[in-house]
Amino acid sequence: MSSCSLRSAAKHPLPFTSLLDSATTLKEVKQIHTKLVVNGSLNDPHLLGQFVAAIALYNPSNLTYSAQVLHQCRNPTLFALNTLIRAYSRSPTPHQCFLFYKQIQHSTPHLSPDNYTFNFLVRACAQILSPGTALLVHASVLRRGFHNDPHVQSGLIFMYAELGCLGYCQKVFDGIHEPDVVCQTAMISACAKCGDVDLARKMFDEMPERDPIAWNAMLAGYAQCGKSREALHLFHLMQIHDVKLNEVSMVSVLSACTHLGALDQGRWAHVYIERNRLKMTVTLGTALVDMYSKCGNMNKAMDFFWGMKERNVYTWTSVIGGLAMNGAGEKSLELFSLMKQAGVRPNEVTFVSVLRGCCVVGLVEEGREHFDSMRREYGIEPWLEHYGCLVDLYGRAGRLDEALDVINKMPMKPHAGAWGALLNACRMYKNTEMGELASRKLVELETKNHGAYVLLSNIYAESKNWDRVINVRQIMKAKGVKKLPGCSVIEVDGEVHEFFAGDETHPRYNEIEVMLGEISRRLKLAGYVANTNPVMYDIEEEEKEDTLCKHSEKVAIAFGLISLKEGVPIRIVKNLRVCWDCHDVTKMISKVFNREIIVRDRNRFHHFKDGKCSCKGYW
Repeated sequence: MSSCSLRSAAKHPLPFTSLLDSATTLKEVKQIHTKLVVNGSLNDPHLLGQFVAAIALYNPSNLTYSAQVLHQCRNPTLFALNTLIRAYSRSPTPHQCFLFYKQIQHSTPHLSPDNYTFNFLVRACAQILSPGTALLVHASVLRRGFHNDPHVQSGLIFMYAELGCLGYCQKVFDGIHEPDVVCQTAMISACAKCGDVDLARKMFDEMPERDPIAWNAMLAGYAQCGKSREALHLFHLMQIHDVKLNEVSMVSVLSACTHLGALDQGRWAHVYIERNRLKMTVTLGTALVDMYSKCGNMNKAMDFFWGMKERNVYTWTSVIGGLAMNGAGEKSLELFSLMKQAGVRPNEVTFVSVLRGCCVVGLVEEGREHFDSMRREYGIEPWLEHYGCLVDLYGRAGRLDEALDVINKMPMKPHAGAWGALLNACRMYKNTEMGELASRKLVELETKNHGAYVLLSNIYAESKNWDRVINVRQIMKAKGVKKLPGCSVIEVDGEVHEFFAGDETHPRYNEIEVMLGEISRRLKLAGYVANTNPVMYDIEEEEKEDTLCKHSEKVAIAFGLISLKEGVPIRIVKNLRVCWDCHDVTKMISKVFNREIIVRDRNRFHHFKDGKCSCKGYW
């Protein structure tokens, strides 16, 4: 800071705030402070309050110093104390707000908290997530008579929503005589955050007027609740009504595209961002990388990643995870090395992606080394997810005893993910005894986990042990456990189509059935024989083949063949793991029909081309 600027602060104390901004260092703040103390400007409590506010709000890293400056004042103003409450409510230590609130209560001469005080306090409670503290603040609001202030009302709704207390949100909202658009929007966000997105939409539709914030709140609510198709429909409505979306809203849109694997709509969202010149924040850029990765277009994801001006740990982690999910394990590990060279410190989620990269290509020893380096090099204590990845790594390599040893030596209670990984490995390597153990442990943790029963049943079915298959099915029926139906999603011309196993309700099903017959005919000519072992019923082979034929991804592929132009890749997202037969069939379809097929199942991507799959039979 120049000496001229400091002289200006000394001669003209009122405009000193113009010398402070977000880039002002603590050293420069202290220089200005010294000049103002020397010339006596800060003897005026109001000027001192303005100075404290400028320090606290312009640069959060100087927040502690602003509090120290305030403590030097015998009679701080309400404005100064409110400013510190406001600043701390946004900080990593929001509980500090209450120290300044107590100072207001015990001030001499007596100060009374105002609507600003409580507006900032309820925001602090939303961060602290303490129901007891929230109720005390709400009681103070009522006692002090600020319950009719619109900002406090919307703040209370937001606070209770963060605590997951939708009933309290509703009580606050019902007590508002004429809720304005801000309170209505807060209530819509609260409903969505607490899981009642239908009520949120009902309130949204009943609003007499909707501003962009209300539209964006509804959009974010759909995305948060996993209602991706509804989120994209609302996105299209917003464009029809010429509602402008901001960067945060576009993250919600991209999240919906990612969930559905809707690449065409994701591309359109990207075009929207560029056409409307939205600021490409690192968060928005990371969402685009994630969308392209999880829609199976890693080339576009990598091109965009390298073109970003700013990348943080989440951006790197997203692209490393995307490469792993798409079967490029070696490349994901290469990128991890580049990340470390760039000086970006990996976090816990990064290591989940790294370990998955090792899993998809069977790099057991390298995966173990990365696991051990978490604690050794970065002081990161492994999560349950990391142990689950390690079990999966050993299990997929056929080293089942070592996988079980990892589970037995876990420092915490093994979770369903670890036992599930072991059970899947037992199915792959036909280890019935260990599979029974893993299934039993899994059911102890999650009594309604249909996957545990289905995998164990498949182990028995593959060995033709029909008595035990029947026994598993009887146990499932007795316990009320139902197998989750397979569901596959395919996007055609920007419209998302959903298919369930055995479902015949699609308007073009007759055409689909004809194509399924054509697929069956051409595959049999090419030498295909159905792998009927995993089918859970002890029925005739011909009937088993018919059951397999109606698996949701096969129906979706048939729809893709009749709906998409030749040469256009067929992209499918499935909610379950692809079965062996569907995997074999899809490989053959890619060759016989000369079509690239990209399937994202529960675990990873499968890129089928020319009769081969990117997973190389390792999934």
